[in-house]
This record gives sequence, structure tokens and C-alpha cells, in this order.
Amino acid sequence: MPSIRTSLALLAAASAVAAAPLVISASFKPKPGSSDYFSHYRGTITPYPGYEREPIMATTDGPPGPDDVLFQNLLSAEWAIFSFYQKGVEMFDTESFTEIGFPETTYERIQEIRNNEAGHLVLFRDHISSNSMKPGPCEYQFGFKDAKSFIKVLTLLEIASMAFLTGLVQQAKTNATRGALVAIAETETRHETWALLDLWKVNPFGGPSDTSFPYANQILYTTNQFIVPGSCPKENPSYPYPAQEIPQFTYNAHTSSPLTSGTEVQFVFTTPPPAWEDGREYYAVFFHGLQNVTMPFDTVKNTTTIPDFEVNKGLIVGVIADTPGAPYKESVIAGPVLLIEQPTGAIKMNK
Repeated sequence: MPSIRTSLALLAAASAVAAAPLVISASFKPKPGSSDYFSHYRGTITPYPGYEREPIMATTDGPPGPDDVLFQNLLSAEWAIFSFYQKGVEMFDTESFTEIGFPETTYERIQEIRNNEAGHLVLFRDHISSNSMKPGPCEYQFGFKDAKSFIKVLTLLEIASMAFLTGLVQQAKTNATRGALVAIAETETRHETWALLDLWKVNPFGGPSDTSFPYANQILYTTNQFIVPGSCPKENPSYPYPAQEIPQFTYNAHTSSPLTSGTEVQFVFTTPPPAWEDGREYYAVFFHGLQNVTMPFDTVKNTTTIPDFEVNKGLIVGVIADTPGAPYKESVIAGPVLLIEQPTGAIKMNK
């Protein structure tokens, strides 16, 4: 058995890892993969690099890297995700979740995910070449007020992240970027699976494939609703770039429940709707798994029918298009909307 002195030393070492860094040091710059910091840190103090708030300007002249724009978009999105988790760590504690019926490990897992997202900030910054600037964070408002609503937003964000990562992979110019995105997606999948299985007690299996959506920037554009207007660093590039500033909509939760195959769903525009052309057909196009199914869209009632998908689990991404199948991004004239089939208590992305 270890001596009392050895046991105390081990306890002190463990406590030091859990509490670090109590003092922010300019030389403290751990690297994901070379440090266990992004897995083991525990605490409410903002972890590295979350406290580095300023954009990093280009330090060399020359053409941007082939995937610099992709990683700029991803870094901007990651600042929002990291800020969400950091806010949750600061607002809540273990009892915040146990008293509403979630497992005792919930708060610890949230800290671990926060750490993973901090590591993603480092990875995405490092993948932007020195010829391009690295965006800094904005201020964000996610709308949660208590632990239960925080978990709902958490689940939505994790499910949504998988859909836009499938689109980003299709944008990548290099194999190295594609590999990096798949590696990040594997970690995000663990976050999503934990939320579904441990918190919501639902089967996390959603069929043989998660939903692939080709137009990542359309999903990223919907996340602008979380950014406090005017709060982004003036040096930041527009987000996302390039952006389709197309009408946004959600679904009528009172007339469109449950979100299952064969049921009618009514869309509610949260911005001015498209200018419908008389006599022209418009379509609701649904992406689920690797399927792409087109349904008629009623521009008077704003209604359509969810296709007869075999598995009523996971995520459906819906858009309104002027061409069956929405074969290219310009054919999408409104959306997207995320229809989460499970857990049924998840909130809507488009408020």
C-alpha cells in the first residue's frame, strides 16, 4: 500500500491538474495531442485559449492557404460553441443537474466537452496559414436560463454540428483538411451520443448513417441568431463566408407534432419569405441519412409533408428550393430548418 506521504503527494498532483491554470501565463500554450490539459482540466476559470479574445492578424504576405476560409468559418463557429459551454460551466454546478434528475457526472462531462471545444480552438487556429487572419470571438446569447434549457440547447448544438461538418468536408480542398474534419467529427459524435444516451435516455442509434447536408454555410448562417449584434471584432471576416442571405424559417410546434414520417409540417418564416413567382412550383427538400427526398410545398399555407423515412430517429434537414432535390446551393431559396426527431424535448434551431 502507498504511504500516507505518497498518497498526499498523488492527491496534491491530481488537484493541481484539476485546478490549473489558476494564474494565466503568456507562456502557457498547451497543444492538443501533446498535453492532457484539454481532457483533465476542471474549473470555472476560462481555459486556454478562451481568454485570448483578440483576432490574430496575418504575419506574412502571400496567397491564403487552400482551406483558410473553411477554417476561418469553422473557428468563428467554434468560438460560439466554446462560449456556450464555458457559460454553462460558470452558471451551474453538479447539483444544478442532479436536482432535476440528470446523472451526477453531468457537470463533469460538460467541463470535459468545454475542454474539447477549447482544444478545437487551438486546432482550427493552427490550420489557418500565417497569410490569413484568425478570427476572434463575439458576444453570444443562447437563450438558456436554467440547467434544463441549457441541456436542450447543448443537445441541439451537438446534433447540428454533425450536419454542417458533413458539408464542410465537401468544401475541403486538401486531404489533410478532410482527415482533420473527420477526426473532429468523431469527437463531436461522442458528445452527441453521451447527451442522447446518458441524459435523455434514448437510443442514440439513428440508422446506418447520420444526416449528410451539403451546404454547410447555410447551417452556419442560422447561428448568427446567437451573436449579439455589433459585438464581433471589426477585423473578423464576414461570417460565414460566403453567406447566402436567404429567408429563414422554423416549424409550427403546435400544428407540426410529432416530427415523424408522413405527418404534415407547417413552416413559419422568421424573416420575410421569398417572393413567390405566380405559376412556379416550389419544393420542400428533406435530407435524412444519405437520402434526399423532394415533397410539394404549399406557398399559401406554408405546409408540406415529412417524407416516409424508415427510421424516425436522428436529424432531418429541410430547405425550400425552386428545383427538385436542391442540386446546388443557389437552388435553395429558404432555410435550412433542423427537425430533430429525438429527443422530442429538444428546442428548435430557428427561433
